[in-house]
Amino acid sequence: MNERKQKMYQIDAFANTVFEGNPAAVCILDNWLDAGLMQRIAAENNLAETAFAVKRTTDYEIRWFTPTTEVALCGHATLATAYVLFHYYKYQNDKLLFYSRQSGQLSVSKNKDLLTLDFPKDVIKKVTPPQDIIDAFHKKPLEVYKGKTDYLLVYQSQKDIEESDPNHHILKKSDARGVIITAPGDEVDFVSRFFAPGSGVDEDPVTGSAHTTLTPFWSQKLGKSTMRAQQLSKRKGELLCENAGDRVKISGKAVPYLSGEIYI
Repeated sequence: MNERKQKMYQIDAFANTVFEGNPAAVCILDNWLDAGLMQRIAAENNLAETAFAVKRTTDYEIRWFTPTTEVALCGHATLATAYVLFHYYKYQNDKLLFYSRQSGQLSVSKNKDLLTLDFPKDVIKKVTPPQDIIDAFHKKPLEVYKGKTDYLLVYQSQKDIEESDPNHHILKKSDARGVIITAPGDEVDFVSRFFAPGSGVDEDPVTGSAHTTLTPFWSQKLGKSTMRAQQLSKRKGELLCENAGDRVKISGKAVPYLSGEIYI
């Protein structure tokens, strides 16, 4: 049997300790694998995302896969990939450059144990939501917006976010990657949750890419450029967000859960 071994890491991103935040698998490759094989690895891992990265001359090209599909942008798996490169591949500089075929130039900076994503800001517009989005949630939102890939539903209170129990079967039919729900936080500037059953993830524990939508929205609402945020999944996640012009900076910590080898 022809088989090869590939090193793989699982990192909890946007977490202060293991079993918090959002777990991502990371494979640093010498060369790209077939996309179908990467998809099968992601399905086998059954995590929200598995990230694959290949070193180029001055940066790393990065791709992200859910258990069912390749996605255009993923924050927590990029944070996890940076953690792996800084800690296990001994990357010497304090700033890592990444390139995504679908999202362009990205970077992650390191300041002690804090990692900061630098991502393009999402542009959103107020919309009348499709009926399936309204039907999926038991409480009507105050406002609805649409960004590049996701809907953003705005509610009055943190309690609304905590108590939300959407119908995933209905959401799976949505034309968007996922749905973000958000409200002002009781102890932080804003809170959120993220649902993407159509992409193979019923509820994502902590979604860095969703904060490219949330950060400019709440920056305008609250009149401040730097904010503390919390994603209210069962695992919970802590994020520091900065609205920086046409970019968004999203900071958090990461901790390792496992390292090992897979046979492919």
